[in-house]
Amino acid sequence: MVTAQTNPLLGDFNTPHDAAPFDKIENEHFMPAFEEAIKQGKADVEKIKNNPETPTFENTIVALDEVGRLLTRTAGIFFNLMSSETNDELQSIAQEVSPMLTAFQNDISLDPVLFERIKAVYNKKDELDLTTEQETLLENNYIGFVRSGANLSDADKEKFREYSTELSKLSLDFGENVLKETNNYQLNITDESKLAGMPEGALEAAAGKAKAKDKEGWIFDISMPSYLPVMKYADNRELRKELYMAYNTKSFKGDEFDNQKNVKRIAELRLEMAKLLGYTNYADYVLERRMAMNADGVYGLLNDLYEASYKVAKEEKAEIEAYARKNGFEGDLMPWDWSYYSEKLKVEKFDLNDEMLKPYFELSSVVDGVFGLATELFGITFKENKDIPVYNDEVTAYEVFDADGTFLSVFYTDFHPRPGKRGGAWMNDFKGQWMDNGVDSRPHVTIVMNFTRPTSSKPALLTFSEVETLMHEFGHALHGMLAKSTYSSLSGTNVYRDFVELPSQIMENWAVEKDFLDRFAKHYETGEPIPAELVQKIVASQNYLAGYLSIRQLSFGYLDMQWHTLEKPFEGDVKAFEVSAWKKTQIFPEIDGVCMSTQFGHLFAGGYAAGYYGYKWAEVLDADAFSVFKEKGLFNKEVAASFRKNILEKGGTEHPMILYKRFRGQEPKVDALLKRSGLL
Repeated sequence: MVTAQTNPLLGDFNTPHDAAPFDKIENEHFMPAFEEAIKQGKADVEKIKNNPETPTFENTIVALDEVGRLLTRTAGIFFNLMSSETNDELQSIAQEVSPMLTAFQNDISLDPVLFERIKAVYNKKDELDLTTEQETLLENNYIGFVRSGANLSDADKEKFREYSTELSKLSLDFGENVLKETNNYQLNITDESKLAGMPEGALEAAAGKAKAKDKEGWIFDISMPSYLPVMKYADNRELRKELYMAYNTKSFKGDEFDNQKNVKRIAELRLEMAKLLGYTNYADYVLERRMAMNADGVYGLLNDLYEASYKVAKEEKAEIEAYARKNGFEGDLMPWDWSYYSEKLKVEKFDLNDEMLKPYFELSSVVDGVFGLATELFGITFKENKDIPVYNDEVTAYEVFDADGTFLSVFYTDFHPRPGKRGGAWMNDFKGQWMDNGVDSRPHVTIVMNFTRPTSSKPALLTFSEVETLMHEFGHALHGMLAKSTYSSLSGTNVYRDFVELPSQIMENWAVEKDFLDRFAKHYETGEPIPAELVQKIVASQNYLAGYLSIRQLSFGYLDMQWHTLEKPFEGDVKAFEVSAWKKTQIFPEIDGVCMSTQFGHLFAGGYAAGYYGYKWAEVLDADAFSVFKEKGLFNKEVAASFRKNILEKGGTEHPMILYKRFRGQEPKVDALLKRSGLL
């Protein structure tokens, strides 16, 4: 029998701040914990349904927000490990657990008795004298149930249940296929002459990988710290092409890890669910609860930015082609040539490259700088606590305190690639924030990266892009750590998807500000501060390839919208569909065998379906919002306090445009972004 005594996931954690007891959790504990947590969650629901009293805001809406706390805690731990520290056993558990969780969620959202209670409260909302946050919670519950099928007939509810269960499993399959493809690839090179042009640090890291696998020479893979230096610096064009093809053909080879069927079926299931609910397509369904509001709003943004970007991108390509030819290149410039020649031209134009900057961006110093920025702006401080258990020795756990010493959050950092970690960078929480009987239950937040590892002779030195990535994810973390809501479902990053990137992207703006860089960017060997001329070069090069980078993001937005504005199931060729979807944004010839859709985890294994445009929308917001800091002072306490109070603390308690206007005093304009990008 599973008990709290035998399963660390089921009892009190008895750790600092009730942090997850990773040192005690074994894989075998998860399935019994999920089973028990679902059982308790169902009992919570039955208690609400069987309450003989008239439905009220407290006994129905608040009670529902508190359902399944044990399940939320268990899932938070499990799915974070699935991303950061996975293995075959965890993946097998996920395949079993995922349909169980979907069934549990469907049992709630499709329950007619529960919905009648919610509807009874909703119908008398004008008489209840609710706070703004309570109104939002009530509306979210009512609309959430409707959007999850509560008004469907019994037969259609059953279809909805089947579709959503299959969808959860396929999304899991999609992500696992991409991770396995990534982990399966390695290129062992023993001839040093093939590695001409490669930086010393990248070679040292590749030699370390080879040594760890008892191989001679150097091993390269398609994790970002290994892949990017090859694309930027390797003189050997065939080597660049080899890595490019390995990276861009993921899950598109017709083998066991192929995702083409998954892509089509996921798109079809989303469409069928949307149609059941009365929508023409999945985008209409999603965008109803976004700042963009509908597909026209999204296409309006994408098209406006396209008009400002495409001509610039073509000019940038022509410039790089001319540069390549001047340096002996013949034939067509291909995607595997782009980073190589654009990096060389960047060095020539600005006398700047990653290798010049990396010595000033030693990881622990950058972390100190980013923490220091949060202290300067918001008064918060970070203290490492080795008594908080971690899931891997590379993870560091901190306590975060407010200016008055009040505890705010547990904060974990996890910086380097491992075989069990998926690619990319992300923020998540192991536990959200909420109020319980007047007691503020604080969040446990994590940021996860795939940064270049330290080598035998050097500490971890970051590229400037990695510095920006760290600041981006830290911005998400602030959104979670500074949360100040009453109800868990409205707290922290539980906001509209096209608003969630504002707190992350605004933080990146400080990365090019000399007054900020001077505080921490010091040479890891000499301690010399970053020279003023290097900072000027960073600023001068900030808009290098702005047109190309904008068009690239827009291409993903167009591809996303094309998949999710389908009005009938797609039976054709995934690659041909993709080529058509983003055709007007492409500046390179089409390459046989490569496909973005089959590895596009944001769309098919994450939460960005019909929402990828949100990155560009958030750029509009962050450029507009940061202009206030530029005007009133980079470290202006009043502006920072307003941003904290109106954006970071508020979560999803009000409509994001209301929150934004409360901070900014007006709706955002695209002008600040175009000006910042040099596209105006």
